[in-house]
Amino acid sequence: MVIDRRAQARVLRALHAQPPLVLANAWDPGSAVAIEAAGAKAIATTSAGVSWAAGVADAGGLGRAAALDALRRIVAAVSVPVSADIESGYGMTPEEVASTIAEVLAAGAVGVNIEDSPGVDGAPLLEPDAQAERLAAARQAAQAAGIDLCINARTDTYLAGVGRANERLAATMARAERYAAAGADVLFVPGVVDPDVIRTLVSGPLPVNVMVHPGALTVADLAELGVARISVGSAICQAAYGLAAAATRELLGSGTYGALETAMGYGELNDLLR
Repeated sequence: MVIDRRAQARVLRALHAQPPLVLANAWDPGSAVAIEAAGAKAIATTSAGVSWAAGVADAGGLGRAAALDALRRIVAAVSVPVSADIESGYGMTPEEVASTIAEVLAAGAVGVNIEDSPGVDGAPLLEPDAQAERLAAARQAAQAAGIDLCINARTDTYLAGVGRANERLAATMARAERYAAAGADVLFVPGVVDPDVIRTLVSGPLPVNVMVHPGALTVADLAELGVARISVGSAICQAAYGLAAAATRELLGSGTYGALETAMGYGELNDLLR
């Protein structure tokens, strides 16, 4: 089956225009086809999940080659648009980010998630101007390829607790302005849970992506606040590994198998991957 990636890029962008776009994050072809079969109109990847599946730690453990290899296999397994989590772009310079984007587009993804965290424990966030240059390079690479790439610009101001709490919102809004001017399409602010903060972010220059988890506001609540995109990050992957651990404890303990009752049928999953 030949897929028109330019058309997919338009679809992904249109899904943001009819908010909220709700994304389940995949980490391998099996999880991707399961998510698509469950009704997802688009799929995002999770760098944490891809890293763990490769046997390395998140935030710097996965190199560009391994990330792109995983992305190619995920894209090839599904028919819906895929947005790739490329961490900080697998390169610090604008030129390196542009090179990554070219390869991501060649792999078939039509969206990317680029963060302003350098991916090094304890390192400060990249300066807004430096990150803006990287985002602009990503946009230029996409234009050169003729793909209207959807750039989800992630800032870790809240997730990393950057700066004083009473100054964090203003700093995030300032980054949003710079990132929008550089060509970003969406602002992703993981770690934000306060409705008032979300409401203010939504009033800014970019549509907003919120990462959810158990106990977070519901999709309906976030939609009412005006959030355009909702994702779960590595949560589904964590739940899958949690199930592996729980099922093993039950098997080795009571000798029963109740934890496996929600498993997808062998035939169903096998057929999805044919």
